[in-house]
Amino acid sequence: MIALLRREIGEDVVWQHLSDPNVTGFAHAINLCEVYYEFWRIGDEEAATGAIDDLRALGIIERNDFDLNFWQEAGRLKAVHRRVSLADCCALALTNRVSGILLTSDHHELDPIAALGVCPITFIR
Repeated sequence: MIALLRREIGEDVVWQHLSDPNVTGFAHAINLCEVYYEFWRIGDEEAATGAIDDLRALGIIERNDFDLNFWQEAGRLKAVHRRVSLADCCALALTNRVSGILLTSDHHELDPIAALGVCPITFIR
């Protein structure tokens, strides 16, 4: 989402997915929080709010899943794959829940997860 908003390398891959009428873009609230704090950190509250508003305008649907099955799955992923952030574990759990594809640029943490087939992952760069 950050690559898309900042028009970084890989944004074309995200656009490709979002422009597909058969694709629904979801983002877990934890991952939206990451976008929010990143844009606040480099800008201010207005920049952070604007970034989230832009994602919503693009059709990204916020998911607030945190029921027992969800947080246990995220926790299991974190326990098994210790180097993966809890936010990424939430993204992985949501991807599996909605039978989706996780779009990411984070090879550092997620290359091993992709190799294990934990969920479908597309690296945008």
